[in-house]
Amino acid sequence: MTPDGKMPPVFCIAGPTASGKSELALALARALCAQGQPAAIVNADASQIYADIPILSAAPTTAERADVPHHLFGHVAASGNMSAAQWAAEARGVLAECAARGVVMILVGGTGLYIRTLLDGISDMPAIAADIRAAVRAMPVDAAYAALRDADAAGAAALHPHDSTRIARALEVVRATGRPIGTWRTQKRGGIAGHVRLLPLLLLPPRDWLRARIAARVTAMWRGGAVDEVATLLARNVPPSAGVMRAIGVPQIGAYLSGECDEPAAKTAMIAATHQYAKRQYTWFRNQSPGDWPRLEAPLNDVEIDSIVIKLQQKLLTE
Repeated sequence: MTPDGKMPPVFCIAGPTASGKSELALALARALCAQGQPAAIVNADASQIYADIPILSAAPTTAERADVPHHLFGHVAASGNMSAAQWAAEARGVLAECAARGVVMILVGGTGLYIRTLLDGISDMPAIAADIRAAVRAMPVDAAYAALRDADAAGAAALHPHDSTRIARALEVVRATGRPIGTWRTQKRGGIAGHVRLLPLLLLPPRDWLRARIAARVTAMWRGGAVDEVATLLARNVPPSAGVMRAIGVPQIGAYLSGECDEPAAKTAMIAATHQYAKRQYTWFRNQSPGDWPRLEAPLNDVEIDSIVIKLQQKLLTE
């Protein structure tokens, strides 16, 4: 609760990469602060948690962080990893701190799983015995899928027959607990949705506009030091399993640095990978977000941002 006993307001600005989320969140935070309402921006992007790739992740600049408080940006070392549950726990801590001080939290990012975990909570999945896990993981995918069909027909029907990771997970859960994984997923804890006044906005701009923005952003990253950023990262011999090594731009620039391809080919591959990622985000937010969340499908520009900020400020005062 806020100091006055009300549910704390939380803005949630979400959408695909390069859609203008960060610009809008920063403009909103500045406008609120200018009116005497303290505000803070909280990261909900899985790439921007890493300290080592501020250019590739399009992280806020030093000046932007000095202008408005930012949380959960660049706080994970390159060798680290962070699950959605871990991130949500940290975000809940930030929310509690903001609410206690009367600060409006502006959640911004494109990692839908992070946002959903924070809002809805996480399933209280049981631990799986090592022998059950080992036995299931040793099975060929077709045998595991057949076993899953026998034990949990509905769960199997929801999966592709070659999706070995999800098939194994579903099979080990039903074997360990006697209950399908779907029943565990309906039992969630830790969600904040019922404890905050959520003010969401989805940015789903035209695909052509987004593609042009992505191409321009990748070009700017190359000019702005992304190659040196990746070279420094690779020199540290970070384990390949670390999350930062899968960030878009790291494999493509790494291939360029190793001589596997030239610069134009690496740029093209980076743009293509970003397009594919944005497409998955676009689909996720369109299909997985609540139907009553407002959707902005127009391209963002300075005039549009100013107009949206005014509307969001009005929502804060009236809803």
